Amino acid sequence: MIDVHCHILPDADDGPESWEEAAAMGRMAAADGITHVVATPHANFEYAYDRRRHAGAVRQLQERLGGAPEIRLGCDMHFSAENFQAALNDPSAFAIAGTHYQLVELSDFSIPSTLLQNFRALMDAGLRLVLTHPERNPLLLRHPDQVLEWVREGLIVQVTANALTGYWGRTAQLAARWLLDHQAVHVVASDAHDTRHRPPLLSEARRVLRRWRNEDVARALVEDNPAAILRDEELPYRPE
Repeated sequence: MIDVHCHILPDADDGPESWEEAAAMGRMAAADGITHVVATPHANFEYAYDRRRHAGAVRQLQERLGGAPEIRLGCDMHFSAENFQAALNDPSAFAIAGTHYQLVELSDFSIPSTLLQNFRALMDAGLRLVLTHPERNPLLLRHPDQVLEWVREGLIVQVTANALTGYWGRTAQLAARWLLDHQAVHVVASDAHDTRHRPPLLSEARRVLRRWRNEDVARALVEDNPAAILRDEELPYRPE
């Protein structure tokens, strides 16, 4: 399995507080069957995103872990006017390293009226946008059809693994199921922050997907599509 959204770097955001905990997260992911992890530090009003520094942290963590799992660098880019302009000026600024795929996180408090226009501008610049955890966004929970519209425009949707398993509560779980039922889930990722409360695990969510759908869909969401993202290829599974 491949985890494309994981806060595994220490001293980067609200993820692990030490190198020891970061390494423990990596070992936990590997034990769960995860072969690749994309480190995705926040880029928001609270945490500045320093790609060069984060790249150095990825190399240091990889040395601690050896070859399992393999760590790549990405970003959990909070959508703001500043980040939008930075990504438009340099489409590689926040993208998963070596690819055109970029995670986008929306505010819990407001969604700009120009958002779809902004999404189109970023996609016209060559980016493939991955909307993170809409099942946990209170604004999108009230207007889930909005997500379907964005999917029709070409956005990719990432749902959180432990939202599927119920960790985030019944509302988030039902929202994740609704998105799945409406063919609007393309990737499942951990969005892990530690080893205790938000661990880097995907296997239990895969079992839920297998139960709700089938093995082919489960494999597509935790293996095939994430692998295509790391190879910078079109997703093999795009439900209609």
